[in-house]
Amino acid sequence: EFILITDPKARTSASLILRGANDYMLDEMERAVHDALCVVKRVLESNLLVPGGGAVEAALSVYLENFARTLKSREQTAIGEFSQALLVIPKTLAVNAAKD
Repeated sequence: EFILITDPKARTSASLILRGANDYMLDEMERAVHDALCVVKRVLESNLLVPGGGAVEAALSVYLENFARTLKSREQTAIGEFSQALLVIPKTLAVNAAKD
């Protein structure tokens, strides 16, 4: 359920109405919105974006998997297994997301 206001007279501001089951949920939603707005502000100020949440580990895993395919020795197995082990980090972060 949400309220949508179209064609407002003032186009320089916006309001968010948060509803939750209890105060704890509202506090968490408020903190999440604040964090998201801070990220947008920093990106607009610096014109830079650093990926997080296991993105580096996932990219390194893809690179190492491709590199391992070029090898013909036991090193191929070791590098392939290490690349699979790197994927544990983003998977763990995804499972634990928003679970305090």
